[in-house]
Amino acid sequence: MEWFAAPEYWLARSVFQRGLALVYLVAFVSAARQFRALIGAHGMTPVPAHLARVPFRAAPGLFQWHYSDRMFARVAWGGAALSAALVAGLGDLVPLWATVPLWLLPWALYLSIVNVGQTWYAFGWESLLLEAGFLAAFLGNDTVAPPLLTLLLLRWLLFRVEFGAGLIKWRGDRCWRDLTCLYYHHETQPMPGPLSWYFHHLPKPLHRVEAAANHGAQLFLPVLVFAPQPVAGLAAAGIIVTQLWLVASGNFAWLNWLTILLAVPAVDTAFLSSAPAHGQTPVWFAVVVVAVTACVAVLSYQPVRNLLSHRQEMNRSFNAYHLVNTYGAFGSVTRTRYEVVIEGTDAQRLTEGAVWREYGFRGKPGDVGRLPRQFAPYHLRLDWLMWFAALSPGYARPWFPQLLTRLLANDPDTVRLLRHNPFPDTPPAHVRARLFRYRFTTPRERRATGEWWHREVVGPYGPTVSGR
Repeated sequence: MEWFAAPEYWLARSVFQRGLALVYLVAFVSAARQFRALIGAHGMTPVPAHLARVPFRAAPGLFQWHYSDRMFARVAWGGAALSAALVAGLGDLVPLWATVPLWLLPWALYLSIVNVGQTWYAFGWESLLLEAGFLAAFLGNDTVAPPLLTLLLLRWLLFRVEFGAGLIKWRGDRCWRDLTCLYYHHETQPMPGPLSWYFHHLPKPLHRVEAAANHGAQLFLPVLVFAPQPVAGLAAAGIIVTQLWLVASGNFAWLNWLTILLAVPAVDTAFLSSAPAHGQTPVWFAVVVVAVTACVAVLSYQPVRNLLSHRQEMNRSFNAYHLVNTYGAFGSVTRTRYEVVIEGTDAQRLTEGAVWREYGFRGKPGDVGRLPRQFAPYHLRLDWLMWFAALSPGYARPWFPQLLTRLLANDPDTVRLLRHNPFPDTPPAHVRARLFRYRFTTPRERRATGEWWHREVVGPYGPTVSGR
């Protein structure tokens, strides 16, 4: 069984597992704090209505047997508690036979959430977390050396994440091929961060270097993670550096951090510390790992076919368990930023003199004088979907009218998702949504006004909604 074990990667395994558990913790807390207004029994897209349309085989999970908001909260907070215990090292304190189901439990709990999350959970990093979490169960614990096959499966996942993203860019928007996409991306990305204004104003030649470096990091380095050491480790380190650049320049939930963690097992950390003594790998564990490897190989057919296709899809799961998915991001880059701004008034009659007050969101741009905040790896789901709503009203049709209706009632769960409610005591009489064109201010405008954004009205986003 010498070929099966890779003891030199024991530290990389520990870093990966503890880091993954921390991402799980963030994901579960995010779900627990936001679900009532989004998908709760009385939310914008209620889980019970969704389950009435979707059978178990299409969306397996605990909630297929029973759903209540109390049960969802218990699943989310229970998953958070379990994740915290794994961060603290619980997986290394129990026998190997208990470690495998211990890691599969948060995967099963989060799968149950994702499979009822509907559009609010339709992000590639949800599937990425589930796939990485499933593979983590077969890395073992401190009682045995890391299995080489599982380490290779993690590299295969890293390859699909990065190479898929690189291909979708090269095949997609022309600006990726002429290296001009970064002229726009920092300004038009879904949720800018506190440094995005500064990234946007970097010299254009440097933006072209950014784009070229992105192609190298996503189309060249992923191939090298399968090379012998130290080449694989150096390639993984290059991926980590580019992901840290993305962390600094925007807010992409846990996508970048999870990609960084996936690169860690490709780094030979033996030079940092000698491997501790490990016990012999049990035959049953080796058989399970081989079986999982074979399963991943079979399930890889569709993702590989997708990678080779000129009609490549982004972020798709080919099975209801979100295993061996296809990934990709920003195949096209928007040139102009639009934002939906929601306003309310307590005026009973709508006249030209009615005073409209703006609702403030936590992450998405609104107040032109407010510096964008850093929220990642925490995921602000409503803010993200508001970006999509500005691009396509049809995308928001299933939930946006319900959002306005809930604001008219000052619904506590919905208001809790916002940074600022201009009607804290009495609900507004009317609410409306308007579409604005946003752009970053120039350095000269910033010095003169103190504002980070400049905006101008495009027009109404929809009809005004009235309450009382």
